[in-house]
Amino acid sequence: MLGVGGKIMLVLCIGVSVGLFLKAIVFRWRLLRLGKSEPRFDHVGRRLLNFFLNVLFQKSVFERPLPGLMHALVFWGFLVFLLATINHVGEGLSEGFSIFFGARIGTYYWGLVEIFALLVLLGILALAFRRYVLKPDCLTLPSNESAVIIVLITILMVTYLLGEAFRMAMEPTEAQADQFRFAGAWIAHGLARTGLSESALNVGFLTCWWLHILAILFFLVYIPNSKHMHLLACPFNEFFLSLKPKGELATLDLEDEAAESFGVAKINEFTWKDLLDLYSCIECGRCQDNCPAHLTDKPLSPKEVIVDLKHHLLEIGPRLLQKPGEVSADAQQTEEPVPTLPGNVISNDTLWACTTCRACVEHCPICIEQMPKIVDMRRYLVLMESSFPPEAVTVFKNMETNSNPWGIGWAERGNWAKELGVKKIGDNPDAEILFWVGCSGAFDERNKKVSAALVKIMKAAGINFAILGEEEKCCGDSARRLGNEYLFQMMAQENVETLNKYKVKRIVATCPHGFNTLKNEYPRFGGNYEVVHHTQLIMDLLRQGRIRLKNGSSGGVVYHDSCYLGRYNDIYDEPREALKTAGLAITPLERQYRTSLCCGAGGGRMWLEETIGTRINEMRIKEITDTNVDLIATACPFCLTMMEDGLKELNKAESVRTRDLAEIVAEKLAES
Repeated sequence: MLGVGGKIMLVLCIGVSVGLFLKAIVFRWRLLRLGKSEPRFDHVGRRLLNFFLNVLFQKSVFERPLPGLMHALVFWGFLVFLLATINHVGEGLSEGFSIFFGARIGTYYWGLVEIFALLVLLGILALAFRRYVLKPDCLTLPSNESAVIIVLITILMVTYLLGEAFRMAMEPTEAQADQFRFAGAWIAHGLARTGLSESALNVGFLTCWWLHILAILFFLVYIPNSKHMHLLACPFNEFFLSLKPKGELATLDLEDEAAESFGVAKINEFTWKDLLDLYSCIECGRCQDNCPAHLTDKPLSPKEVIVDLKHHLLEIGPRLLQKPGEVSADAQQTEEPVPTLPGNVISNDTLWACTTCRACVEHCPICIEQMPKIVDMRRYLVLMESSFPPEAVTVFKNMETNSNPWGIGWAERGNWAKELGVKKIGDNPDAEILFWVGCSGAFDERNKKVSAALVKIMKAAGINFAILGEEEKCCGDSARRLGNEYLFQMMAQENVETLNKYKVKRIVATCPHGFNTLKNEYPRFGGNYEVVHHTQLIMDLLRQGRIRLKNGSSGGVVYHDSCYLGRYNDIYDEPREALKTAGLAITPLERQYRTSLCCGAGGGRMWLEETIGTRINEMRIKEITDTNVDLIATACPFCLTMMEDGLKELNKAESVRTRDLAEIVAEKLAES
């Protein structure tokens, strides 16, 4: 097919392309090795399962069905084309080469390739229409790199189909026998009717063949040198996704005497998996589409955080790779200090806007961990620079002195329970359940009513329970997510010591933040307990018949999913089942379950002023009140507060009520 000169040219092109590809890959690999070590090679079976589901079957991509299908068609098409590409190169080097050696299976395979060539064309044209005509906000425009890929893929598919058509036109008998290649045969039939000579057909075939091979080789070089590096990085990112509990943040070793700083200040202080995340971002925008800060005009887009960090890594990487004493061609460049990320690459306002709702991580189709990176940079600001919003100064001080964000005297923590006859665990060491009241449940006047409601329910069920009273301290959730890891660890260790002293086995918590911290983060500090949320306990009691509710309908209700109960711990059904058992008809929301909009109080934002953009709780209340339901059910003290504040701000407090699930069930308890 090719002469000696053509074969030499092909080998040279392949050699140059592969060399440039490997050079780019080695550079990216060396940048990855700048990151800190992190064990991600455990549980290989689970990792392989995630790989097959999310990579080969594109499970996460299909969360948005139409664009997901288009992406999947392109991806599957490239998998199908792998053997065809090998065959394409092989026939250029050896006349009559066939990867299937004439076996019948080759006939079916080439038919499948042709079908996928058409499907890939359909998919890439649909994606181009979406990007450049529909222009959804989640996509970055203009995008020259995306345009290059769209043109390349189109060239690959068109040159393949036309090349095969020219081949069939030169070999009409073979084309008629190949019944599975209908598109190529149809185009070949049209070419035959033009009366082109065999030499003209051969020129057409060779032109398409060379264009196809050159497009493949250009693609090979372009991918690792563009944002489309994600095509190579994503499969690895899916395999190495975090298998820790979703609610657990990485624990800093604050006793590490060799550590020069804590938190993340510079790009090489992230782990290698964090840096792999940067390569993997496909810039689809799903994270920012579900980010409450971004939706309310805060200066935070999880996508842009990842993209900005990636660009910084590629820019600063060559300097970081230099050996000590090595001088680059640009001597002045080596003298410049490596900039810190907070305040330079990522603005402080961006970092403090995050509510840690985890929507970005939950909806990323390729398992990027955006939110933990933000917390790591907050940790640096707090622990190393003492730079944080002014309101946090008071919160941290109150936690240090009185173990609660309000600064109310620690000795008053159990006062709410005195008139209810609730025993402390010191007086009731045989209690089957410890009620972890939390700061809101003990000190906030509104949420004390929720604590009282749960007490009423547990007493009705005959549960032997107790509280810690003044021995309970803040769980530390807000401190940790605001970046004060030192304060969190101090409170965690003290709480674990107290709980272990009383040999606590089972805990119920009304606050999802405390529930998540006790369940997923305290085990790192020696606190291993069975922790349940009060919605789970209530539903279990209803199923077991230990509590009964009055019959009759109670009207309609909207249920607001707490981020730390839902996205962090996958508790969606129990609260809804309990509401239905209480006779309430649940009105669905546009954003619910995994897509529920944060109330705005997570990540320590409960204690900070919200001065940029629209208030998140106002946006959520508008979504809820548009349903015309007059009752909002919550299962989180932060959400309860934010919902009620939002109703007041929008002058709807008189027409819409907000209740915790425990209050609703307690009001419906039947006489025993």
